[in-house]
Amino acid sequence: MSNDNIPVKDISELLDEVTTKVPKLISSLMSSLYSPEAGKNMGQAVGSLYKELIESGIPKEDALQMAKDYIQTLKGFTENMGKSEHR
Repeated sequence: MSNDNIPVKDISELLDEVTTKVPKLISSLMSSLYSPEAGKNMGQAVGSLYKELIESGIPKEDALQMAKDYIQTLKGFTENMGKSEHR
């Protein structure tokens, strides 16, 4: 196989850009996820979810568990994002 067709310089420049920009993007995303505004929005989202479940006829205990599961899903997502940032 010949290396004549592989744009090594272009690939190198692309990797340099990625290694510079991706960590900044992840940091920015993490900052927005952990801001006071994000907490307020999450609280409103969970409250709305719980309210909608109750209004749809879901028993309160089940609705509460579903809201907790929703929070755990969001928590897992943000934890995984944090792990990605430190790699």
